[in-house]
Amino acid sequence: MSSARDAPPKEPTPPTAPLRRNRDFLKLWTGAGISILGGRVGAVAYPLLMVWQNGSSVDAGLVGFAALLPVLLVQLPAGVLVDRWDRRRTMIVCDLVGILAMGSVGVTLLFGNIRLPHLMAAAFVEGAAAIFYRLAERAAVRNVVHPDHLSAALSQNEARGRAAGLIGQPLGSSLFALFRGLPFLFAAVGHLVALITLLLIKQDLQTKRTAPRRRPHIELAEGFAWLRRQRFLRTAVMLVGGTNVLFQVLSLTLVVIIKDSGGSPAVIGIIGTVSGIGGVCGALAGSWFGRRFSVSQVMMGVFAVWTVLMPMVALTSDPFALGGVFAGMTFGGALMNVVAGVYQVQLTPDELQGRVSSVAMLLSSGANSLGPLFGGFLLGAFGTTRTVLGVGAAMLLTLVASLLSPAMRGVPTVPVMAPAAAKPRKAAPHSPDSEEI
Repeated sequence: MSSARDAPPKEPTPPTAPLRRNRDFLKLWTGAGISILGGRVGAVAYPLLMVWQNGSSVDAGLVGFAALLPVLLVQLPAGVLVDRWDRRRTMIVCDLVGILAMGSVGVTLLFGNIRLPHLMAAAFVEGAAAIFYRLAERAAVRNVVHPDHLSAALSQNEARGRAAGLIGQPLGSSLFALFRGLPFLFAAVGHLVALITLLLIKQDLQTKRTAPRRRPHIELAEGFAWLRRQRFLRTAVMLVGGTNVLFQVLSLTLVVIIKDSGGSPAVIGIIGTVSGIGGVCGALAGSWFGRRFSVSQVMMGVFAVWTVLMPMVALTSDPFALGGVFAGMTFGGALMNVVAGVYQVQLTPDELQGRVSSVAMLLSSGANSLGPLFGGFLLGAFGTTRTVLGVGAAMLLTLVASLLSPAMRGVPTVPVMAPAAAKPRKAAPHSPDSEEI
């Protein structure tokens, strides 16, 4: 007779209600979405403020550098602390910091022009808080939804982020056109509303921690060790990291192209709207592609599309044409984020979610802060056309590298969202050849 401890683990019971009726998820989804929207509106105003106030692409690049620098400096310690701290309290503090940082910029602009050091400091602080918030919210999702709803929940999160970009781009530029401090005041109010919705969530946002705390560097090493065993992920994050820098350069180039052609901030809003529609569509299509293609197939397909579209930015200053080009690129980016994100969250233990996500984000986005910095100097030295063509050439090299990489070509071809019965058995947790994300 077999003992109870030999019995196979119980399968989770089917969900009793659809995801749309999960009130705690809806509160988390809504609050985080409002916080993201506020941050996006503020981020849109950074380069506009510097270019239209100081007439300097270098100043715009410096502010963009400060906003993205936390990705490089704060990402890793944030992952350790998010896994240690209470996630709800962490997100509350992040909203409070966002209120103070963005509110200080808006109030200063009410009484005059803001200085570059102040704007850089506010951008850095708000960016650091956003990293903590994003890691905590991403890790909390699996604790407020049924396992069968995880894929749908993460797809909706990606669509939410893209919709925030869709709304935030024209909203930020329109508010800026009315008064330069409005985008930052709006961002502060957005953090306040997000804080209120967060306080209304009833469920715990994490499992109970039973393992004793160790030194931070030891805990951080666990996140690196988990990712080190994922051959595909190691290669993928490095390739994505390179493309992220290229997109930062393209975003700053777009602002200069519109200004040089006589356009206004509202024109940038139109382009952002068209581009954002592509991102929302890509996020909503993530489940369809995830059921039919593997992660590597999706990534290499997206890289190929980007290689074709990036050089087209140099061919026109028409806002609708540029919007269409950026829509195609954001469609691919959103699609890739959904498929890869579901794959990673499904396989990462809850107690490692913050550290694994922080390490992956550092490897893929840590160099983002260099994009606006390089972009500002490249645009000053070579102009918009040569800068865009250089970006296109770099993207072509990235595509070739992905096609030639054994890790990218060797990943299993089973779709990431295929039914469990159709998936191969996972490799042993400590296998150095594991391909799982």
